[in-house]
Amino acid sequence: MNIFEQGKTLYTQNEFNQALTEAKAEIIAVAIQTTRQAMFLQRRACAQMLLDMADAEDEGAVCTALRNAAEYMVNRVPVQNQ
Repeated sequence: MNIFEQGKTLYTQNEFNQALTEAKAEIIAVAIQTTRQAMFLQRRACAQMLLDMADAEDEGAVCTALRNAAEYMVNRVPVQNQ
């Protein structure tokens, strides 16, 4: 029995190449978005660590510097904070 007798749909090389190109683009888009989200979460976690360290400090220059660093880290890419 050959594939033509089984009612299989065959695609041209161009159709296959186009579908493959679209699939690759979608995979890359998801990978980029996932990486951005992971970096955002990592920045938020680092900022929280800085705030926790600031809370452990007496008020003063070190405490202020830690809080400023945390704020800078969170606001580094404002678009991601929305």
